[in-house]
Amino acid sequence: MKIHPQKFRVAEGQRVKLDQWPTRIKPLCRSSAEGEARLARDVALLSAQQQLLYASDQHALLVIFQAMDAAGKDGVIRHVLSGINPQGCQVFSFKHPSLEELDHDFLWRSMRSLPERGRIGVFNRSYYEEVLIVRVHPEILQAQRLPDAQKHAKDIWRERFRSIRDFEQHLHANGTQIIKFFLHLSKEEQRQRFIARIDEAEKNWKFSQADIVERRFWDQYMHAYEEALTATSTEQSPWYVVPADDKQSARLIVARILLSHFKSLQLAYPKTTAARRKELLQIRAQLLQED
Repeated sequence: MKIHPQKFRVAEGQRVKLDQWPTRIKPLCRSSAEGEARLARDVALLSAQQQLLYASDQHALLVIFQAMDAAGKDGVIRHVLSGINPQGCQVFSFKHPSLEELDHDFLWRSMRSLPERGRIGVFNRSYYEEVLIVRVHPEILQAQRLPDAQKHAKDIWRERFRSIRDFEQHLHANGTQIIKFFLHLSKEEQRQRFIARIDEAEKNWKFSQADIVERRFWDQYMHAYEEALTATSTEQSPWYVVPADDKQSARLIVARILLSHFKSLQLAYPKTTAARRKELLQIRAQLLQED
């Protein structure tokens, strides 16, 4: 089954209602083995594209993953980006902000982790937490060191959405391609994965009481995600809603979308000038003359 990236893309200005987006689709492959082989081919293609990205040294790629707990962000990152040269790929996972980070604006800590030209940066969660978990838990906002007028402003989320759009537009204008994935997991599938984490001893470390606490806010999170995706999916920095109930399908979709964005960059190795070619031939001749 062919993957069409546009099928999962949130168009700029599109109003997102997540109950209208599937969490599971028809299997993309006839067997698990076929899926693994297909993913391996795409990972090899991604690795080749990353080498071109590094060699051309004009663009960077920022890949953002957001999702509810147990949606498979770590697995997607591990399987899809596993074949890329570690020197060309940086993965950052954003947890609770430090005291230093709280003394800066909400985008500051992300700015410090942006990929330089020629590299892929991966954000496992991101600055979008500031319009997701902070919106669901307003007590977090009250604990942030903002001016009182900002903490209580009715339009604070609209202002943060604007800041995010402006930030991403600035990055795009300076060569950073931004691709954002929301791994769309159903509440029932999350329940099954939580049970598996309890039943399988080797997965116990993945589960905590906090996961159950956050599950109680499912509807509030869905609303926050709908608002964020609607407000911040743009032509230059799109959101993709990826069905995540089937892990293998989710990984294949993410890989194919990444490849489609690489293709749009039309990367190529730098051309050698006549003067540079002459210099290289002279060096070659010197090497051949060595004892």
